[in-house]
Amino acid sequence: MILEIKKLMARAAYTGEFSFEYQPPQDSMLIPLCRFKGGVKVSGSYEIFEDDEVEVKLAVAYVIVGQCSYCLADAEKSIESSAEVLYVTDKDDRDNYVYDGNRLDLSAAVNDLVLFSQPGVLLCKEDCKG
Repeated sequence: MILEIKKLMARAAYTGEFSFEYQPPQDSMLIPLCRFKGGVKVSGSYEIFEDDEVEVKLAVAYVIVGQCSYCLADAEKSIESSAEVLYVTDKDDRDNYVYDGNRLDLSAAVNDLVLFSQPGVLLCKEDCKG
């Protein structure tokens, strides 16, 4: 989950795409009695600007399995989510992700997107009444 920004700039690869599979830490699952089924598929693109800022468009896709939050039956849900984030080199910037100008680690942004994309509950069917 590392983008080598200086190497990309040396090759004049100011834009590009990436994809990989990632296994998030189990403690990033917010719904009780649930887990990630397999890994999280991550894809996206990047654009490097003249001031060394990097815009990253991320997309994640994953499956949650476990027990229904209402009736405890087996349940499964596919999740897809996307976000645009900005990486900057200014360590005082509190609104964006910070990187050292050389290597950009996507881990924090991917983990955040996985956390924010999770539903509040996992249901066995849309109209489960428990």
